[in-house]
Amino acid sequence: MSAKTVLVTGGAGFIGSHLVRHLVRQYPDYTVINLDALTYAGHQQSLSDVVDAPNYCFVQADVADLEAMRRVFQDNAIDWVVHLAAESHVDRSISDPLIFVRTNTLGTATLLQVARESWQNALEGKRFYHVSTDEVYGSLGPTGMFTETTPYDPRSPYSASKAASDHLVRAWYHTYDFPVVISNCSNNYGPYQLPEKLIPLFIRNIVAGKPLPVYGQGSNVRDWLYVADHVRAIDLILHQGVVGQTYNIGGHNEWKNIDLVRVICRTMDRKLNRTPGDSERLITYVTDRAGHDQRYAIDASKMQRELGWVPEIQFEEGIERTIDWYLANARWITSVL
Repeated sequence: MSAKTVLVTGGAGFIGSHLVRHLVRQYPDYTVINLDALTYAGHQQSLSDVVDAPNYCFVQADVADLEAMRRVFQDNAIDWVVHLAAESHVDRSISDPLIFVRTNTLGTATLLQVARESWQNALEGKRFYHVSTDEVYGSLGPTGMFTETTPYDPRSPYSASKAASDHLVRAWYHTYDFPVVISNCSNNYGPYQLPEKLIPLFIRNIVAGKPLPVYGQGSNVRDWLYVADHVRAIDLILHQGVVGQTYNIGGHNEWKNIDLVRVICRTMDRKLNRTPGDSERLITYVTDRAGHDQRYAIDASKMQRELGWVPEIQFEEGIERTIDWYLANARWITSVL
């Protein structure tokens, strides 16, 4: 594989920082450009271990800023784009939907347009990889799984903005013969995730003895994937995925929210040498989120069949790693908050 210049948008975020670190270390002949607006969700502290690598550089910019994106492409001979930059917290999308439309939808359109302008006379070897979410498919009942052909049915401003961005990426492929790939992934967990998300929030609250707010009765079901497994999948799709195709990435690891919380509680009691049951007493049921999807489940068989990918980190190991990391990195948590 020849050397590439890879632009990773949102590379200072949770999944983005893991991907940037992986690319920098796995492909020393690649130039990895991390583009991030450094909003509340992006933190350069998450990449302190690669910031001095000779094949890494950082650009602070907003993907919805047309002129800024043009400068990035003019200043760098970019071969591949991996587009992760997005507003991603569903609760925030309910209270402030327009910022989600601006970043997720307009930002994707802006990046597509600038990449097309830059590559229009030399598309050979170029690739625009758009990283999306399983939430675009809507809500499942007790059975069934999302496949790559499941009709879109987004239920929140967040998932609607991501669905719109997916449609734009496919429109560029069909209209301009633009070299795109898309992946839709289930819930990620692991180190460096912002403490507003369920698992790191509850770890932090248990340490502090604060309530653990569970929506409704905690019956909503999510499929959880360790972030390092997601990064391996992105790597495979980036290098081997077929242009124009969509790939679903999932953990085959469904948990009711309340059962997941209880696992966290039991694990934390053990690691903190607390009496079993201490942390579960912090569980507090709160009014359910508006439009709360009941269940997500990903059929990732296409990834296994065509690219040979399966998750490697079992949930028991992943949650142990995750809790250990947060307990050992209180300074990181304080800095990002």
